[in-house]
Amino acid sequence: MIQRLFLALLLGLSLLAGPALAVAPDEVLDDPVLESRARALSSELRCMVCQNQSIDDSDAPLAKDLRILVRERLVAGDSDEQVVDYLVSRYGEFVLLKPRFAWHTIVLWAAGPVALIAGLIAIGAALRKRARNRSASTDTSASTLTADEERRLQVLLDKTD
Repeated sequence: MIQRLFLALLLGLSLLAGPALAVAPDEVLDDPVLESRARALSSELRCMVCQNQSIDDSDAPLAKDLRILVRERLVAGDSDEQVVDYLVSRYGEFVLLKPRFAWHTIVLWAAGPVALIAGLIAIGAALRKRARNRSASTDTSASTLTADEERRLQVLLDKTD
């Protein structure tokens, strides 16, 4: 029992340490403030090779180069915004995991809410149409009986009572 608990704990810790292995010890800056800024920036930048990972989590050689470039720019005195602007000018907006809100990215930001609103309108219209069809079918079915059919229906109903 204790061995299983120990193995589960060891497995859990090894899974948590996975992303931390991407940043090699030789990349880490001596200044903890600059290093924390570099890690924060690296977590917001997309690996151009992996595309769904930040450069902080990626083991790709390009991600390592970008991590080193971020640290070099920070050591040179650039602000976080200057570092991001430099990388965007070099690699385009795609390097950002979360695109900036601007006129040229308005489609990215508006597509989700517009699709949600359109879906809600479509569902509402479909429910109204369904309710209208139900009420129309119940109203017309009673009034479309001929006099002969109504008489036969009344005879059947009288028999069941």
